[in-house]
Amino acid sequence: MENEITITVIDQSGIVHTLLCPLEMGLTLKDICKAYELPMEAMCGGMAMCATCHCYILSETVPLPEKNDIEEALLSELFTSTTTSRLACQIYLTAQMNGLSVEIAAD
Repeated sequence: MENEITITVIDQSGIVHTLLCPLEMGLTLKDICKAYELPMEAMCGGMAMCATCHCYILSETVPLPEKNDIEEALLSELFTSTTTSRLACQIYLTAQMNGLSVEIAAD
């Protein structure tokens, strides 16, 4: 189906989840993880204020939007942040992200 993509999410227990993601709803990576009831806290509800939707991007070839200044600042305050760290609330799903693979960061 053209209006959905498939992504892979590894939770904190190492369990691999394959998610079908509709594109017409304008969802973020955080939204789809919450919809599938994966263990992603996202305390601020996607306002880029808490970094509890921290994840690691495992796909090197999937195009993602650049980090904005707020996302960069929040990630810089985390002890577990790496070069592949992103906030799931800041990644809106697009057709180009089909095959994206991410790991939810530990609390």
